[in-house]
Amino acid sequence: MYTKILTLIVCSTVFIGCSATLKLEPSDADVVLKYQLLEAPNPARQGEFPVLTMYYGNGTDKRRAEYRDSVTVTTGTVDASKLVSLGNRAKERNKYWGFKPKNFPINGRVWFPDGSGPFPLVLVVHGNHNMKDFSDPGYDYLGELLASRGFITVSVDMNFINGLRKENDARGWFLLKHLQAWRNFNTTEDNPFYGKVDMSRIALMGHSRGGEAVGHAAAFNRLKRYPDDASLEFDFGFNIRGIVAIAPVDGQYLPTGRFVPVENINYLVFHGSHDGDVTSFHGIRLYHRLKFTDGASYFKSAVYVYRANHGQWNTVWGNKDNGSRSARILDLRGLLEPEEQQEFGKLYISSFLEAILHEDDRYLPIFRDHRVIGEWLPKTMYITRFQESSFRSLATFEEDIDVTTGTQNGVTLRGDSLSTWREGRLHLRSKNRTTTSGSQVNQAVWLGWNKRIDGTDPDSLGEAASYTLTLPDSLAKLWMLNANSTLDLLLAPTPVKPKPRKAPKDSTGASADKEEQSQEIDEEKEKDEDEDEEPFDLTIEVRDANGNSASVPLSRYGPVRRPLEMNVLRRGDIEKERFTNLYELLLQSYSILLQDFVAENPRLDISTLKKIQFVFDILPVGTVVLDDVGFSVLPPAFTQTLVPGR
Repeated sequence: MYTKILTLIVCSTVFIGCSATLKLEPSDADVVLKYQLLEAPNPARQGEFPVLTMYYGNGTDKRRAEYRDSVTVTTGTVDASKLVSLGNRAKERNKYWGFKPKNFPINGRVWFPDGSGPFPLVLVVHGNHNMKDFSDPGYDYLGELLASRGFITVSVDMNFINGLRKENDARGWFLLKHLQAWRNFNTTEDNPFYGKVDMSRIALMGHSRGGEAVGHAAAFNRLKRYPDDASLEFDFGFNIRGIVAIAPVDGQYLPTGRFVPVENINYLVFHGSHDGDVTSFHGIRLYHRLKFTDGASYFKSAVYVYRANHGQWNTVWGNKDNGSRSARILDLRGLLEPEEQQEFGKLYISSFLEAILHEDDRYLPIFRDHRVIGEWLPKTMYITRFQESSFRSLATFEEDIDVTTGTQNGVTLRGDSLSTWREGRLHLRSKNRTTTSGSQVNQAVWLGWNKRIDGTDPDSLGEAASYTLTLPDSLAKLWMLNANSTLDLLLAPTPVKPKPRKAPKDSTGASADKEEQSQEIDEEKEKDEDEDEEPFDLTIEVRDANGNSASVPLSRYGPVRRPLEMNVLRRGDIEKERFTNLYELLLQSYSILLQDFVAENPRLDISTLKKIQFVFDILPVGTVVLDDVGFSVLPPAFTQTLVPGR
């Protein structure tokens, strides 16, 4: 059973006139978010610096008075003609804006600390929206906050690119051209920012198409030439320490037909369950393909925010993700309030920037376990994902089609008493599964079990099912595993319930059940739930080479909740036509200190760790998806703050 929404509705005879209050049933937000353990100031509160504002631009903008009459710093233009095509609307757009792609302006609105600096630099770029309903003012709540906390923050104007197709590479390139302008500001003696910008500490943020663009900017920053036209040379090489993607799209720009590779950078992405524009969590794909390869310390974090939408991350866009008539199409009744949604954005973005640009390690535990700031977070539900660059994988299920071998040489995989054991691709909720648009571009393993036995005794139960990873003899020592290492994994329950096991064979050798094998229910179909289900949980057991073992319940390390149901559209029949499921199948990160196993059994020798076993001994029937099992050696800051009971 996935978590259901019960809505109490009072309607007029016209559906659009309905008003409603939303009740989450069941909602575990109050229980999960009952702690406040972080010993640091609330990062969503104003900092110590007074905030100043200014504009920069070429001073001739036909449509934007602030970039014509109010510029403090005058900038030039850039030639984007190799990256942007106006198509058959060129004449109309050129007339409206008063310029062509050969001379696009460098416009930005700036919030900055009143101080001597130098201060880190943060650029934020909007996504696609009505080009005449200017989007760049919509991040004022972030600009004010971040500037007060010591970050120069710029909302970049790209409204003149909006309404085009296949332009996200241009958005990424444009961010880097703005960084070139800031490099010039910082080295020009009569510029108000002379010597005040710390160009070694840069972060980029983007919303929607801008959220895809920040990944392109991170990739282009290290290239010498434009992938689609090598005659366009790049000369960037900025020290971009992190990127933030807010409800991003992904895969709209595919150079050489491939997803843009990104590596060696910190990454934060978040998305709302009730996003009426980008209706699947596309940003999880960049999370998976982001690689850490140079031995330095990085982390990546993904958060799925229940009841958040697309537009409320921008104060101009609001809750109408499908335009002015959204209320006729989208079910807006259960959305978070705009202030709640933006409060989440402030909490996570500010924490991320404090950690990677100010190097304030006090905020790192937020990304490993969101429960440590339970009193600060809006009271909704979250699915979170986290990985640090020290992670070494035992099994990612990406390397081959052998379900018995892991990613690391010598790691073996075994299932016992399982009804379902298969590896496959994770999909987004989109029905278009034959293309990359409907895929998470990630492989995982499905594990299903049913202890009930078909036959004369309906209450008979079999042995607990399990799934075991066996390590080579020397691996624990080779990786120098110790009590401060963590066992990391991704896992999510699904609504799928495998059928009971076959009954025992009779004296003739025939099975009482004519089925050849247990078959799981098709996950595409609705499930008929006749009774309330127990909270989901399972046991994680580890064993050393001498046979010493210890176990912990997974729920100690975060909520193990079934998928969260969503109804983005007002009409349920249309929702079912457009989407495979009423939920997004997203896996939750769990990070378990090996010390916790030693606390359960002091004889356990971590240096000879031999087996990791997932034991499905708490619920009699269920299915989970498992991925990215491995170990990390986290910096101490990540593990200093733990939820009680761990």
